[in-house]
Amino acid sequence: MASSPITMMKMKLNNCSPPSTAAAARFLPLLGPHQIRFRSSLALFHNPSFPRTIITRSTFSSSSIITGKFFYFAIPKLLSCFVFRRDVKNLKLEDDQTRIQRSKMGLIDGIAAMASEASVKVIDGKKVAKDVRDEINAEITRMKDSIGVVPGLAVILVGDRKDSATYVRNKKKACEAAGIKSYEVCLPENSTEEEVLKYISDFNDDPMVHGILVQLPLPSHMDEEKILHAVCIEKDVDGFHPLNIGQLAMRGREPLFVPCTPKGCIELLHRYNVEIKGKKAVVIGRSNIVGMPAALLLQREDATVSIVHSRTKNPEEITRQADIIIAAVGKPNMVRGSWIKPGAVIIDVGINPVEDATNPRGYRLVGDVCYEEAIKVASAITPVPGGVGPMTIAMLLSNTLLSAKRINNFK
Repeated sequence: MASSPITMMKMKLNNCSPPSTAAAARFLPLLGPHQIRFRSSLALFHNPSFPRTIITRSTFSSSSIITGKFFYFAIPKLLSCFVFRRDVKNLKLEDDQTRIQRSKMGLIDGIAAMASEASVKVIDGKKVAKDVRDEINAEITRMKDSIGVVPGLAVILVGDRKDSATYVRNKKKACEAAGIKSYEVCLPENSTEEEVLKYISDFNDDPMVHGILVQLPLPSHMDEEKILHAVCIEKDVDGFHPLNIGQLAMRGREPLFVPCTPKGCIELLHRYNVEIKGKKAVVIGRSNIVGMPAALLLQREDATVSIVHSRTKNPEEITRQADIIIAAVGKPNMVRGSWIKPGAVIIDVGINPVEDATNPRGYRLVGDVCYEEAIKVASAITPVPGGVGPMTIAMLLSNTLLSAKRINNFK
């Protein structure tokens, strides 16, 4: 067969799979100055009856023309090796790039988390409580110098609960530091209601006593409601008298005293310039001591208030809508980071002991909110301890001073 400048070489490739044919076509330009044309269209390639033909144009002689046999057997094998090596190389590059990208994203996430934790404002209850006590001390000094009256607070403790005894001891120390006279009565667990009521009556009539506090809880054999009602409303510095709560709930009325812990929560928000008006607030817990009066106080501040309690459906979803959260449910770490709207302000009233073998006491105190998760989401949060706790005692002193000023008509 004579050689010619243009050689037409036809290969019947009906037995060749489409991937091999297509792969061979991709490989041909790498062999030299060959030009490749497909006589069949893409549609025809899918027609089994159509003979698939590859036409090559070459300037080589017939002795150097690549035969159809080579194309049929060798090219797919060489090409598969070439494509495989190329794909492995690309895959390795992609894996390297993916790892680098993931490392960058991890670093960015870590920096973002650190920045978030650094930007969250820790609401320092100890500092605010000290400021409040200093203000109280200055006002007591002014009142003593003006009219010779020193506020007096009477505390009645029944039983030997260690936590109650600790609270009473701390209140006594706080009174002394602020310049308030402290009166303390400690009764045994088996005391009668009549004994407790007798002390309350005596303090009600004592002009030196301006505030009366009955430490709760009381022993189970006592009627708590009856004993609390016996406290003169003008000296109910705990703010638990039904008339005080009723006036707190009514628009246009002013209670003589606001319960200390809820009052401390609102004071913290004020001192840290947290806007309450028009904000969505969620109170977790509905106790008479904290939850319910806290919700009433937020309403007085023109917040839109929701209460989450043990029968609430979808508490996480409701809480996540809040700009302000007050948690007072008594369950350690109940409120997780996923419950919190980014930028929300959290007041954690809970104080719960959990086991901790690394702590010398065998336990540590945590709040109702998971602090480690919350600081990554919230804009401000109270720690536990050192948040609301100190404020409760500070507000008790504030209520006692308020009572002394009111009784003595001191402005």
